[in-house]
Parts: sequence; structure tokens; C-alpha cells
Amino acid sequence: MRPNIVTEAGVQTRVSQWWNAIPFLTSSVVVVCGIIYLISLLTGYDTFYEVCFLPSAILSHFQVYRFYTAVIFHGSMLHVMFNMMALVPMGSELERIMGSVRLFYLTILLATTNAVLHLLIASLAGYNPFYQYDHLLNECAIGFSGILFSMIVIETSLSGVTSRSVFGLFNVPAKLYPWLLLIAFQLLMTNVSLLGHLCGILSGFAYSYGLFNFLMPGSSFFSTIESASWMASCVRRPKFIMCTGGNPSSYMPTYSVQNTTSSGFSTGNAWRSLSSWLPQREASNQSSEDSRFPGRGRTLSGTARDPTPPAGEANPNLHARLLEDSTPDRLSDAAVTGMTEPIPAARQVPIANAAVLPQSQGRVAASEEQIQKLVAMGFERTQVEVALAAADDDLNVAVEILMSQQG
Repeated sequence: MRPNIVTEAGVQTRVSQWWNAIPFLTSSVVVVCGIIYLISLLTGYDTFYEVCFLPSAILSHFQVYRFYTAVIFHGSMLHVMFNMMALVPMGSELERIMGSVRLFYLTILLATTNAVLHLLIASLAGYNPFYQYDHLLNECAIGFSGILFSMIVIETSLSGVTSRSVFGLFNVPAKLYPWLLLIAFQLLMTNVSLLGHLCGILSGFAYSYGLFNFLMPGSSFFSTIESASWMASCVRRPKFIMCTGGNPSSYMPTYSVQNTTSSGFSTGNAWRSLSSWLPQREASNQSSEDSRFPGRGRTLSGTARDPTPPAGEANPNLHARLLEDSTPDRLSDAAVTGMTEPIPAARQVPIANAAVLPQSQGRVAASEEQIQKLVAMGFERTQVEVALAAADDDLNVAVEILMSQQG
């Protein structure tokens, strides 16, 4: 008898799957930073004095362009690789929630606020009347890590988790996570800009607490940009994520609307991101594929799922049970098809349209607070109500249902 056929995915296949799962803007930043480093390497440009963030040059010559050139230049191969591998998991999940154009705007905003804070602190240290410390004014800083620290704070705020893992070694309270990373990098690595990373953390907290809300345009602004003719070539890209249906308040949830429990939306660490495209043995049965993220990216938990889902976790038959229990009269096959049919891969939209199903008699309606939390994450209210009804008002399961509709 012929033995069961087990296929082994090669490194090239795994890398291709990993890359195709990265949304448009995140992958574009990786490509741009990589190309710029290669050009610098091939041309022998290694001083970076003309492009780095140098407070003294900005103050004396008003070279504001350094706010943005410093972000895309890196000093070494390890520097650019580490920053880009850290960007991929965080940037991908933020882009799926916010959309490509909105995340691009946020990236520019964070680069600007980080630079302004950096310039302000360096000026106070160098020109104060008590003790003039001019080292910060002459410090030449480059790299994307300042924005990465801002994204760490924002993503930690959004996920609602109470603890985070530091390099997979031990867990720390979520609010202390960025600060411990700041200390760890400062102690373990040389030539690290403490002030650049610190300003990234401060900008991230300022955004999370809503201090930058007045700087964030409404959804119509981003929709107008997406519909512009000069954006057509980007919008048509398969990995481009539209802002339509995203967070109507134009900013991500702050601590004031967070609960203390971990939601179904959480980021794995960089090591699990790396292991997702290493060679693995996989059976020919494809029924275990997880479609909660567009494409073939990693699952939310970063680990394989048990065939029998534990209590409180969504299972593949959850939508079917919702259709059976919602009303005594069974819905038509067309309604079921409209509920479960995946969105074409040609256009990844953060929120998919779903049929509105009536609640069964005797079911307690979801609280307004739970609904508002999920609406603040960018989901439509009608979808939120249906998902909460299907999940028996379990926020974690409801988030998984809503995210599965993106597949």
C-alpha cells in the first residue's frame, strides 16, 4: 500500500507565502529601506552626516528634511534587518485595522512628532541656563526604530493585553513593556540613540491617549485620496488595504476604552514571525488553514490549533450555529452563502459586509460598552452586534469572528 503523502514546503515557498501576506504599505517600507541601504553600501556612503537627524544642523540651517531622511537610512545590515523584521508583524496588523493610506499618514505624523520632541529635549539640554549638555545637539541619529517604538506602544494599547513577553524569556506588565525594551536595547547594543527611542515611546503614548486626535483627518479625507486617479496603480495592488469601513473616528482606541482582558487581536513576537516561513512538514489536508487574516499569513496565536477548540474559542461551525439558532425559520441558502463567501483577494478591505441576522428570543443583547469597544476597533456596528450574538457576548470570540470575515 502506498504510504500517506506528506509534502515539505521549501524555504522559497515559505518566504513567498510570508511576503505575500504582508500588506502594501508595510512591504513598501521594507523595500524602500532595503534598497536605500544597498545603494549606500554599494556607493560607499557610510557617514550619513547629510541625512541623519542632527539637532544642531536643524536649528542653525533649518534642515527640516532631516525629520524624514533619518527614518529611512540605516547604519548597518544588522540595523536594517532588525528594524524591518520588527516592523513586519506590527505594521501588518496595524495596516489591516487602519488601512494603507491611514497608516501612511500615521507614520508621517509619528516621524514628525518624534523629531519635534527630539529637537525640543536636545535644545533644553543644550541651552538651559543651569547646566548645558550639548552632546544631544550634536548626536547624529538614523533608523526606523523611533517609529517602531511608537508602534509598540500603540499596538500594546490596542491589543488590551495585561502582559507582554520580552524576547520570549519572561513576561512583564504591558505598560512597562516599551520601557523595558528601551533599557534592554540601551544596555545590550552600542551606538543606540536613547533620546530617539524615548521620543518614539512618548509619541506613542500621546497618540494612544488621544492627544493627536485633532491632527487625524476624517475617513472622507482618506477615501478621497484612495479614489484619486494618481492612486489608482497603488489601489489596484492585491495587498493594498482600503480605509473604507475602517475606524470612523479616525484614530485607534485609547486606554479610556480598553478593558484589562486580552482580546483576540494580539501580536506574536519576531521569532514566531521568522519561524512562520522556515521549512515545515505539512499534510495534504488543507482544512486547518486559518483565514482570519487576508492572504496566507500567520494565525493570531502563532501556533497550530487543536482540532477540538477549547471553551471560549471560535470554531468553524460557529456561523452555521448562528444561522440555525437565530430564528425558527431557516434562512435561505443564498443568505448563508452571502454570510460565508470570502472576499476576492484582488481587494483586501478591512471590514467585509455581512448579512444582519435577528437575535433569538431570550438572548440578552450585548451591552453598549462592548459594542462601542469593537466599533472603536474599526468594525461596523451591525457586524459587531451579529458577532456578539454568535459569541454569547464573549469579546475575544467576537473579534475572531469579525477578523475571519476579512479572509
